[in-house]
Amino acid sequence: MNEGTAAEAAKPGATTDITPLGNEVFQIDTRMAGYDGITAGYLIRSKRPCLVETGTAPSAPVVRDALTQLGIGADDLATVVVTHIHLDHAGGAGDIAAMFPAAQIVVHQRGARHLADPSRLMAGARQVYGDALDGLFGVLAPVPADRIVALDDTGTIDLGGGRHLDSHYSPGHAKHHVGLIDSDSGDLYTGDAAGVYIPETADLRPATPPPDFDLETALGSLRKFGALEPTRLLFSHYGPVSGVAETLDRSAEEIRVWVEQTRQAHAGGLDLDHAVAMLRDRTNARYAALRPGADPGLATRFERLSSTALNVAGIMHWLGTTE
Repeated sequence: MNEGTAAEAAKPGATTDITPLGNEVFQIDTRMAGYDGITAGYLIRSKRPCLVETGTAPSAPVVRDALTQLGIGADDLATVVVTHIHLDHAGGAGDIAAMFPAAQIVVHQRGARHLADPSRLMAGARQVYGDALDGLFGVLAPVPADRIVALDDTGTIDLGGGRHLDSHYSPGHAKHHVGLIDSDSGDLYTGDAAGVYIPETADLRPATPPPDFDLETALGSLRKFGALEPTRLLFSHYGPVSGVAETLDRSAEEIRVWVEQTRQAHAGGLDLDHAVAMLRDRTNARYAALRPGADPGLATRFERLSSTALNVAGIMHWLGTTE
């Protein structure tokens, strides 16, 4: 590792893409679809350096350059861990694996086969996003099967020097989702299980896309996160939050609000478009980023991070299987 280069990159203001968070943890803006502040990857610069989240496939060069600035060369990265296999979190896994040939790629066992053979995952994403898929997410390249480490519902990733990430299965958003807690820093990498966060306004909104959303499972994962007693939450969307208990409580509240409003729309026989319009009307006032007079750029980012239509579709799909 080039420690001089890493020290320069860690200086405040040295780059707009890298933010040092302490404990040798660095937030990397992966610049999804060219936007700032959409999706974060995190480097743990331990004795066995570890990248948490790759971002999308088009983000892979951005992530590689950030790791280079932090002193992590092609043969230095030991591990890449993804919280789940959605393309904004793991879409760059194949490209990053090729760029860093010594790294193992770690994922929950329910997602492992889709990293080795992404064809089914990509076909499903194409159905949802259509022609917008390429610009938003690109194409997930296959990860060599012999480099994939499949986690059970709990697992440990060795960071070297006695430091480790402990993995905890946390479905509800996705059946292949894990949360990761750092033994040294106490940071909990939340993926999408706690929703999406806008740091400029401290807004928090749920992430409930189809087909895996399940209310009680999602709330159970939040309770599990609280029981781990992390010192800080590191959101993939987007950034660190220190108020752990109140943030997890807010996350649970938001999920319940969205489910209740969608349940009313579903019971009233509204189609998806009308249900989405109703949800926007009844929930937008909860979020400073969406109130009249707010920066329109924040509203655009919020919708990118937590699409109202996808959230409602996910809840309606769940309601259709339970009610």
